[in-house]
Amino acid sequence: MAGIWAKTRTTLEMIKWEHSIFALPFALTAALLAAGGLPAGRTILWILVAMISARSCAMAFNRWADAELDAVNPRTAARAIPAGLLSRDFVLGFTVVTALAFVLAAAQLNPLTLGLSPLVLLVLLGYSYTKRVTRWSHLVLGLALGIAPAAAWIAVRGSLDPRIVVLSAAVTLWVGGFDVLYACQDFEHDRQAGLRSLPQAIGIPAAFWAARAMHFAMLGLLVWFGLLFHFQTVGWLGIGAVALLLGYEHAIVSPGNLRRLNAAFFTMNGVIAMVFLCFVAADLWMRR
Repeated sequence: MAGIWAKTRTTLEMIKWEHSIFALPFALTAALLAAGGLPAGRTILWILVAMISARSCAMAFNRWADAELDAVNPRTAARAIPAGLLSRDFVLGFTVVTALAFVLAAAQLNPLTLGLSPLVLLVLLGYSYTKRVTRWSHLVLGLALGIAPAAAWIAVRGSLDPRIVVLSAAVTLWVGGFDVLYACQDFEHDRQAGLRSLPQAIGIPAAFWAARAMHFAMLGLLVWFGLLFHFQTVGWLGIGAVALLLGYEHAIVSPGNLRRLNAAFFTMNGVIAMVFLCFVAADLWMRR
């Protein structure tokens, strides 16, 4: 039992399951808007299963695909596969199981979610190879998470409303921007390994400006989104809070000081997602 628990703990650490909070609040925001309130409990359950299994699948596959690269990068050499804590076969098997769980969850929602599930998996798994071919892999990662609001809307309604695509675009730019910042840590490694990233292509100072531009554009899309869904005062306060938190995120890191990058990347982005969900939920509740 101790061995099983140790492997389970290592697997959860490998996939960083707690970081599901990045995209999940935006998916739940879309579900609330699609239902005009709280969706049916069954729908929420299967959305949660789909979100967690999809992200777990993507993270495990990324660790499997990048195992050799991780082994020669000082920042990632202690990850489960390079450190010998988990085998590549085990991680690949975990990837398959979570992919099947995602398809099962999609099948429980409606025919359109099931039909689109292979396309979603293609994006989620394909991201792991994009850094080998393009400097814009950050936006592919953004798309992998940005799918979540549109997918949750489809899960509730069984069809896609173009308005929710605006939120998906905002999440894509949000994630793309903070991934550009995160990639600054691997500037030297990416150059030596022949990998492509925006910081490696244009330099760290310019990459910071690119991340700022993405986040500024994200805020513009959130304003558009608020107009489309007729946000009241509380909803607009939520967008204002997101703007302030993004500003703080950029204030605590700089091209010459990446020391607090993990705080900006993990802590602040989780807070941003949850704050947006809470304000939109409150906005909906106050209209009823």
